[in-house]
Amino acid sequence: MGDPGLRRLVLGTLLAAYPGPVPPDWAVDLVAEGLAGHTLFGTNVHDPAQLAASTAALRTARPDVLVAIDEEGGDVTRLAHATGSPYPGNAALGAVDDTTLTHRIYAAIGVELAAVGVTVDLAPTVDVNTADDNPVIGTRAFGADPARVAAHSAAAVTGLQSVGVAACAKHFPGHGATIADSHHELPTVDADAALLRARDLPPFAAVVDAGVQAVMTAHIRVPALTGGGPATFSRAVLVDLLRGEYGFTGAVITDALEMKGAAVAAGGVGSAAVRALAAGADLLCVGAKVDAALVERVVAEIIGALGDGRLDRARVEQAAGRAAALAAWTRAALPRDLPAPPAPVPAGLGYQAARRAVRVEGDLTGLGRPLVVQVYAAATIAEGRVPWGLGPHLSDVEQIRVIATEADPAAVGRLAAGRPIVLVGRHLHRLPGGPALVGALAATHSVTVVEMGWPGRWRPEGVRAFVTTYGASHANGRAAAEALGLTG
Repeated sequence: MGDPGLRRLVLGTLLAAYPGPVPPDWAVDLVAEGLAGHTLFGTNVHDPAQLAASTAALRTARPDVLVAIDEEGGDVTRLAHATGSPYPGNAALGAVDDTTLTHRIYAAIGVELAAVGVTVDLAPTVDVNTADDNPVIGTRAFGADPARVAAHSAAAVTGLQSVGVAACAKHFPGHGATIADSHHELPTVDADAALLRARDLPPFAAVVDAGVQAVMTAHIRVPALTGGGPATFSRAVLVDLLRGEYGFTGAVITDALEMKGAAVAAGGVGSAAVRALAAGADLLCVGAKVDAALVERVVAEIIGALGDGRLDRARVEQAAGRAAALAAWTRAALPRDLPAPPAPVPAGLGYQAARRAVRVEGDLTGLGRPLVVQVYAAATIAEGRVPWGLGPHLSDVEQIRVIATEADPAAVGRLAAGRPIVLVGRHLHRLPGGPALVGALAATHSVTVVEMGWPGRWRPEGVRAFVTTYGASHANGRAAAEALGLTG
């Protein structure tokens, strides 16, 4: 029989997950046995009352259980995955460039999370999105300017933590310059330490100064710092740089270890957990597809590493201690006068913010009742399948959906029958067939393009107007429809 104390110690470094809206018995039992906590995903969320009941069930096992969630607002939402977020995301807030507004938005998100029993928000994303073709950050970033991103990152952290929800800034040391998605592969950022300090690291310095409780690692390779492996496995990044140079004293949380950027690099989730702990990570986010058997395999791998010398027990004790300190902070910081779930937020705050972010280049007069053409765009794993577009906000306006590579511009033109066309897309500049479809329609029709993704430097030629929302949340969609005069 194994050492139960050692098993409990190892469990104290893990963030697991469970399927469905009700925590299964094994998920609750693991919390009682010492599991640090669970990360919630869209499949765990049906409505506020259900979610509050689920987190309460976890707390019956241990009052200081960590309950984490990716609630960034904008394009990455778990609370509103069925409808789209009522808040604009970071790119829109960066475009408005009002740090007081950013603080208010994140405080409102925090109130909603606290009211349903969530204690850690795996947000904000503080990456500086310097690559226009970045497939995984984009509108999740406050922008491409390090100083602006730093200012809004600090505001977001203080907003969340002012209402008792721990913030987790991500993805250290910066995922914004990548053109690959670490969910699918191990991206490389070919930058030396000086460039990282000037471009990618200022927001992390800002959130450390703001008292951020947690920082998430990136499954990216930075050869100048990490060699051939990801930052998640790099002591030079997690200890020498983050703690030594930037003075961070909170909990280091890994991005999901099931992601190929970590699991493939290590040869499996269990091996990834060992390497991350050895490098200086404190809380290991296993991923979304987790069951009791996977948790036990990870625990066994870590215990095996303690036995064969790959891991030092003092390092695991340090990690579990930091996880426990984070849990203690969440219990102490939660204001006692927060309302019971569901908590009200300032009426329309997110929609007002989204309106301020809309940018119009060109002429929107005389649109009348156009044909709205929404161009299909696949979601990233981080975003999940969340509704987007103008559809829910249109009044007496026809809308069709097309796939750019399969759309027949002539057929779309015939359907428009002389009406203006409003073409709605996400990341149209890098969508296969997207620029070509815009060009073909603009050659024969009056076309207005609504870009709900990261616009970058791309601007379509020959269109009457180009509208940028800096995100595709429910709030962004309504703001765009209002700007176009299509809401009635």
